[in-house]
Amino acid sequence: MGCNSSNQELQAQDQKINSFLQNVNHKILVMSGKGGVGKSTVATNLAVFLSNQGYKVGLLDVDVHGPSIAGLLGLTGLRLSTIGDQFQPYHYSDNLKVVSIQGLLDQPDDPLIWRGPVKIGIIRQFLADVNWGPLDFLIIDSPPGTGDEPLTVAQTVSDCQAVIITTPQEIALADVRKSIQFCKKVNMPVLGIIENMSGFVCPSCGNMHAIFKSGGGEKTAADYNLPFLGKLPIDPGVVTAGDAGQSIDTLTSHTKENMQHIVEQLLHKLPSKPVQQRCGGGDH
Repeated sequence: MGCNSSNQELQAQDQKINSFLQNVNHKILVMSGKGGVGKSTVATNLAVFLSNQGYKVGLLDVDVHGPSIAGLLGLTGLRLSTIGDQFQPYHYSDNLKVVSIQGLLDQPDDPLIWRGPVKIGIIRQFLADVNWGPLDFLIIDSPPGTGDEPLTVAQTVSDCQAVIITTPQEIALADVRKSIQFCKKVNMPVLGIIENMSGFVCPSCGNMHAIFKSGGGEKTAADYNLPFLGKLPIDPGVVTAGDAGQSIDTLTSHTKENMQHIVEQLLHKLPSKPVQQRCGGGDH
């Protein structure tokens, strides 16, 4: 009886997940085989820049043990509210909704000491029991590696595609190649590779310094016949903005232009689909 009840609950949850995903045009998993490459910063700014263009965007942080999205958007300490049996996402703007495990913690620095099954359960719950509404894009920020979280997304989110983040040096690229192989094994198309921390523009002299080398991400994309979406430099302004809970669109540096170029490349790679209601329409 207990097993039957559990199966029925899973089937009911599957139905809710599928119902939500049918109302999402594009699902994108932002991932990397290595930590510390700026993956959450890129995922956050992809979501912000897409929403600034009028697209309805959901940003889901499935990095259970090290959630960064709330801090990058100035949402730390704010609890996710519920209405009935549904979580209400943060409304960062009219076009951007955000969900992170950070919103369920009593204290922002509380650790979550969870094994795989619990992590899988919360990711599924964030897909099934959140009032997302129809979306043009669901951007999913995952932790480093190829473990429970990206695997759960691959197995649960239909038509999901990956954007892989790397830094230029070989030690990062070795892990990125694992991410590419992961995507092949789970049949997840790779939309492209982004090379982050690609050179440092000196604020004094204006010269570019390749602190972590440069071009490794572009070469890896070419080696695997994958699109290369662009480069982002090391920019002290990005660090300052992130610590202040602000996105790259508040900057006046070339980094903002580079991010916009990456978004344009991403949109160009996507198959054209009818978009949801934009610029103030639909569910807020």
